[in-house]
Amino acid sequence: MIYILKFGASLLMPPGIFILIFFIFAYILWRREEKRLAAVLVAVNMVFYLLSTGWISGILIGSLESKYPRPENLAGDCIVMLGGGALAGTPALTGDGTLACAAESRLALTAKLYHQRPVPIILSGGQVYADSGNEADIAKRELVLLGISPKDIIAEDKSINTRQNAIYTSEIMREKGFKQPILVTSAFHMERAVLNFQKEGIEPVPFATDFRVGQPQSFHWNKLAPSPEALEDSTLFFREKLRSFVTSVITF
Repeated sequence: MIYILKFGASLLMPPGIFILIFFIFAYILWRREEKRLAAVLVAVNMVFYLLSTGWISGILIGSLESKYPRPENLAGDCIVMLGGGALAGTPALTGDGTLACAAESRLALTAKLYHQRPVPIILSGGQVYADSGNEADIAKRELVLLGISPKDIIAEDKSINTRQNAIYTSEIMREKGFKQPILVTSAFHMERAVLNFQKEGIEPVPFATDFRVGQPQSFHWNKLAPSPEALEDSTLFFREKLRSFVTSVITF
């Protein structure tokens, strides 16, 4: 009964309500003998519906997250954590601003890795918007609160996208003589992040976190209910694939 109620509720909220409305429009068009237009509307709406389900979005985002399994041996001469968003003006234990959820997950893994392998940490990420806060500065402050010495933390606080993460971080690595970074970022983002570092002549050790789906995935009929979270994951998949393609074909 709980799953039935959840499925029904999903049809009353976006994107479910829009899917339902478009199917009703298609039915009206069919009754008015506009069968070709009705068929096109049904086909487009079905694609939108499927991309809004946890079943399809899980398959898509899971294909990104499973590309780089965790390495068995922890090797590397530095840890590179890529920024994942920050919020200015939000309350923190010390200072101003906090990291977004994805960035907090990356920070937690970075701290754990440091305690297993105490090598220098490079935090890569600047201030994207006026109200977003400086990612590297906030992350450094939080790592210090977790007991990591400031002398082991390098803040790269200029980059505002993945391409700049790789460019500015590789410059720091060359200055410091680092050769092989342990790369920490969200699992869905790892493929594009690795590609960008490879373009800078660096072969990182991928260490993903912030997973969005479990592995192996199992099917449940309630995963056919449309949800904004599933649509976000599907959109995330296509965005990452598009940006990876652009990165691979553009040379700069």
